Amino acid sequence: MAKAKVLLVEDNKVQANIIKEFLEKNGYEVVLAEDGMSAFKLAKTRSMDIILLDRILPDIDGTDVCRWLKMDHNTRGIPIIMLTARNSVTDKVAGLEAGADDYLPKPFDESELNARIYVRLRTKSQQDELKQKNRQLEDMLTRVETLAIIDSLTGLFNRRRFETILAGEFKRALRYETPLSCMMIDIDRFKQVNDTCGHQTGDAVLREMAQLIQSSIREIDTAARWGGEEFVVLSPNTSKENALLAAARVLKAVSRHSFTGLAQKELTVSIGIASMPDPAFDSQDKLVHAADLAMYEAKKNGRNRVETSAKV
Repeated sequence: MAKAKVLLVEDNKVQANIIKEFLEKNGYEVVLAEDGMSAFKLAKTRSMDIILLDRILPDIDGTDVCRWLKMDHNTRGIPIIMLTARNSVTDKVAGLEAGADDYLPKPFDESELNARIYVRLRTKSQQDELKQKNRQLEDMLTRVETLAIIDSLTGLFNRRRFETILAGEFKRALRYETPLSCMMIDIDRFKQVNDTCGHQTGDAVLREMAQLIQSSIREIDTAARWGGEEFVVLSPNTSKENALLAAARVLKAVSRHSFTGLAQKELTVSIGIASMPDPAFDSQDKLVHAADLAMYEAKKNGRNRVETSAKV
């Protein structure tokens, strides 16, 4: 088990050696500093478990050193016990107000010093353990939140997350009368891929399709897996004409890509687009449904193409 490391800040060499010898006999590793600036540098550059800080130092008052250490992000968690020959209430208050965790007047009983060090190290250990548990809890919550909004197969947003984003963008488009486009993308004859090449290949195709779609749209656009082999893209501040350009990029990317496990078999997609402003779309569901109907129209008209919803 590693020894607790104590930074002893004491300019009196005789007292420093007495305290150091006592601490080392009790199993501590001791690092000496004779002035405030040296103490601050050591605390910043070396890992310390606790600091015994003399109030009276040749260069800087111990309360100032304590205040600096407690203000610094890297050293604020180190417990500080102030040691001083001054035993007035005013001096104690000054040390505690500077951030000291404990205050021990000189001359002190060595067993009391040892007990106070033990208490502060135990408290620090409990605090460190609590911080570690909090970090683990935060990491777990982050993973849970991620699982709640991400499609595990493709890495895109899932349908629930998409609908949440859609609700906000739809309200914004209505309020400010800005364009908003929704694109439905469905892989043509995907069932044949699963039937002839297996579901493992089908999963690989879905993952690669998600990457192609993501690389074909802008950062402000939202791509999600709608369900099965169907994907959806929401494009804020995007007219129907610009949405058609994005759809053309998707078609081109798919046509040029060699999908894993499909050998020479060609894969295509059908795309439907619905855009605002349009008086027919008074709800977000109608916008998505119109894009879905346009996608089925693309399939009916031969697949591997883009169709837009009928203008009202």
